[in-house]
Amino acid sequence: MTHNFHPTMLREYDIRGVVGDTLSDKDAYAIGRSFATLIRRAGGKRVAVGYDGRLSSPMLADALIAGINAAGVDALNVGLGPTPMLYYAASTEDVDGGIQITGSHNPPDYNGFKMVFQGRPFFGADIQRIGEMAAAGDWDDGEGTFESIDIVDAYVDRLVEGFAGGAFRIGWDAGNGAAGTVIEKLTARLPGEHHLLFTDIDGHFPNHHPDPTEEKNLADLRKLVAEKSLDFGVAFDGDGDRIGAIDGEGRVIWGDQLLQIYAAAVLQDMPGATVIADVKASQALFDRVAELGGKPLMWKTGHSLIKAKMKETGSPLAGEMSGHIFFADRYYGYDDAPYAAVRLIEAATKLGQSVTELRGEMAPMVNTPEMRFQVDESRKFAIVDEVLDRLAESGAKVNRTDGARVLTDDGWWLLRASNTQDVLVARAEAKDEAALTRLLAAIDEQLALSGIVRGPQAAH
Repeated sequence: MTHNFHPTMLREYDIRGVVGDTLSDKDAYAIGRSFATLIRRAGGKRVAVGYDGRLSSPMLADALIAGINAAGVDALNVGLGPTPMLYYAASTEDVDGGIQITGSHNPPDYNGFKMVFQGRPFFGADIQRIGEMAAAGDWDDGEGTFESIDIVDAYVDRLVEGFAGGAFRIGWDAGNGAAGTVIEKLTARLPGEHHLLFTDIDGHFPNHHPDPTEEKNLADLRKLVAEKSLDFGVAFDGDGDRIGAIDGEGRVIWGDQLLQIYAAAVLQDMPGATVIADVKASQALFDRVAELGGKPLMWKTGHSLIKAKMKETGSPLAGEMSGHIFFADRYYGYDDAPYAAVRLIEAATKLGQSVTELRGEMAPMVNTPEMRFQVDESRKFAIVDEVLDRLAESGAKVNRTDGARVLTDDGWWLLRASNTQDVLVARAEAKDEAALTRLLAAIDEQLALSGIVRGPQAAH
């Protein structure tokens, strides 16, 4: 028995497809069988499985578990919940790996799989190996067992363990995503006053798309915070591993700005620690970490890559512009948005300022959102290489960690190839509008030399 996946499914950090088109129960079975075979060959015998609130998730979970069992590996079903709850199970239960079925923040007809293997991220070549094994039918045979447990309360207990925060008035928008039940239970355990939006887990996402990094998806939360004069608001993506936030005045607190707040608190307890952020993060963040006595480290975008770098450097804190925040000081080092919300309450308490004051003290920067433009898959990395070659010839100041991040007197601009889609990603940040215009002109010039035209995008 062999199985071939649709060529678009096996991504850098996860496996993803459109249900009924590029993704079926047969794919889920093959993923379970391949992953469990790898676990078994590494000496393991049990895999945790969780799933998000998408309509297709229970069906895919059944097929995935059947594949795991057919390889002679036991499955522990932790049920419906956010991705970090599955990570929690993989960290605390007697298992050798875990798979979360989730479409994350993609449209409702998408779904996918995020994996952890014996405590480490499973990505890149690991994911390609799943495809190779399925195509070759290179699977173990056996009869595994299947058990369901409810770990929601244990997970929430862990979120508030050692809580040292004060009482605030907070808005919470779960976006009908998989974190809804966890947010209800969590807020019942926290001091202060909590106003909840859209905690019903609903794979149709009837209120707004569950992606808090897009400002339009924060409109309901902003309205709630304004109407009730709340201290701040937090929002979650579809599978609860990314956080968004606004302050009491309705200003967005972007991922790299949240990281500035977390860094100020963590570095009080761990002076000189390394704080990691991805190449899309503001220069203001790296400068602030250094000013606080920490060691700022710029790294590649991608939650699996960041987690691996944290382990390598012993970093207690890392984050991405996209709202993935990782704590390894008193926690497990994975991206957990409900936990990040708890830590925002603690940070404001520890720093003795409101979230609005902390946001207000940040230097105003003029920047673009993440700009994405479609290019041919076969050209995306080549274009970045061409740009890097031209920049090297011109003597520009370039950081090559992940694509090209170019530092000029005006600020900086970034061009990188997405690992998950056939797009190039650009971003720029400057001290004023005129400087930003010059940075965008520099990006356009480089793209034009490689035959690409950037579409219109707004600054924020």
